[in-house]
Amino acid sequence: MIDILLNIWDAIIGASWYEQLATILGLVGVGLTIRQSIWNFPIGLVQVVLSGVVFYHAKLYADMKLQGFFFIVLAYGWWHWAQPGENRVVLPVTRLSLAGRIGCVATGLIGAFLWGWYLQTHTDAAMPYRDAFIASFSILSQWLQARKKLENWIGWMVVNLAAIVVYWMAGLYWFTVLYALFFVLALGGHFEWLKSYRKHARG
Repeated sequence: MIDILLNIWDAIIGASWYEQLATILGLVGVGLTIRQSIWNFPIGLVQVVLSGVVFYHAKLYADMKLQGFFFIVLAYGWWHWAQPGENRVVLPVTRLSLAGRIGCVATGLIGAFLWGWYLQTHTDAAMPYRDAFIASFSILSQWLQARKKLENWIGWMVVNLAAIVVYWMAGLYWFTVLYALFFVLALGGHFEWLKSYRKHARG
């Protein structure tokens, strides 16, 4: 047991500077998102670039490609939050319809299966289906977050739980800790955005 803990500690200390910086920026970015601060977007843009490098070296290719999608959606989200429309100062938190929720779950599962199959048959990905599951539902969650939908936090909680297992098995201990903290932050973010949603609904 002591040897295992020592190996984990050595991996944490020996992690690359970009993995460590991505971890710090990830926490800062989520904290700003919970506060509905538009500054989460520039922080997020830097974080996903660094994360892409980390995932490339870990052979988690779906996660690596996912960072490119995140970059695009973060740029869109920055623009969307800055243009609330209808004479509003701040874009309000809204919710999906029941059909929208079912559609998101179905899309995520189908996407995870197809992407996992592709990774398994065409690449040397370390954990193709688990990697694809995280990537598929991360895409959905990031899009919902850019649209300021409350359900994005549910998606992130699911993603974070899966990511904790995958990154632990891949030896990415900084990212394991990061996603454990992300889960806690996503839980807090859900309740903070829920309060904002109810306040806006009361009008």
